[in-house]
Amino acid sequence: MDLRLDLTVVDPASRPLGVAIAGLGFGEKVHWPALRDCPLTEPVALWHPRKERLEAACRSTELRGSTDFTALLADPRVEALVIATPPAPRFALACQALEAGKHLLLEKPVALNASEVEHLQRLALANNRCVAVDFEYRAVPLFQQLANLLAQGVLGEPWLVKLDWLMSSRADANRPWSWYSQAAAGGGVLGALGSHAFDLLHWLVGPGQLQAARLSTAISERPLAAAAGGKPTAAVDAEDIALIQLDLHDSHGRPVPAQLNLASVTRAGRGCWLELYGSEASLVLGSSNQADYVHGFQLWMARPGEPLRPVAADPDLAFERSWEDGRIAPVRRLIGWWAEAIQAGRPMLPGLAEAVASQELCDAARRHASQPAAVAGWKLGGIP
Repeated sequence: MDLRLDLTVVDPASRPLGVAIAGLGFGEKVHWPALRDCPLTEPVALWHPRKERLEAACRSTELRGSTDFTALLADPRVEALVIATPPAPRFALACQALEAGKHLLLEKPVALNASEVEHLQRLALANNRCVAVDFEYRAVPLFQQLANLLAQGVLGEPWLVKLDWLMSSRADANRPWSWYSQAAAGGGVLGALGSHAFDLLHWLVGPGQLQAARLSTAISERPLAAAAGGKPTAAVDAEDIALIQLDLHDSHGRPVPAQLNLASVTRAGRGCWLELYGSEASLVLGSSNQADYVHGFQLWMARPGEPLRPVAADPDLAFERSWEDGRIAPVRRLIGWWAEAIQAGRPMLPGLAEAVASQELCDAARRHASQPAAVAGWKLGGIP
């Protein structure tokens, strides 16, 4: 059956969107409960290349599964896919799904470089498909409240932006080697945290221009999974620390210096803290919660001559419901936006345009770290 022809005669607003999940780490833990909770979507199938992993997920979710991606795309129940695999296979799977006429929700980083993301943009346009990217911090209430304050001009003229994202998730040198340890597979702190950080700054302040980047690897080898805690080990070449300087460009085109400190190996690191300093106020949004990157955020503001004071959370932005795993609620909100965009036949935000902007900065940081002269004068988004 040609699913694209089938979709032309069925009103998508008359029933939930049938969504398959490809990738069963974050996909099973977060996307499956979020899809199940959203009235506009229905999880219908799973895909994973390893049969034993797929069978375990099918038992826990009570969904059908397939190790054959082509067969999954041929299933008439599958109108859309969440692709939550590791980064390396994501691009090829997304291309195949778009060519089969499926809408997509992609985890980030969407691909291994910006040119691949741009190719997906062209495919999505050619096939008239809606593609969302899981920049879920845009769906977190206090981040939305910060965006509203900035849009109201509370900060005045922005003078300085500082983002510390210092996590301990990979500080244990006995954590086994995996794709995350390999730069060529999309591993490293730039893809994990930098992709989110660049999107946040683009959304909140404006597009960025790279000034400098230093990447380093504190833990240079890790045990293979079969020998965890002992030998043999494998080399790690993906960065676990990234120090980055940007110029952001605000709504008036003025450059705003920004400093990013990203790490996944900082024991007792301070967590995620975003500080914005301007002519009329200072704003700080942060959380020291290392176990849950959504729960625990607080927002503070200071006027000139005043100390920082807490800003009360806006109840209109609160989640309708929450889960013990704080990641589910913002992903559930973003899935709702995606399903609504599909029903309305309009582009999704955040989507591939936002993914290109984020990935361009990831690519530039890697180029600068390896040969600084290669990105002298490099600019994002046509900034003069």
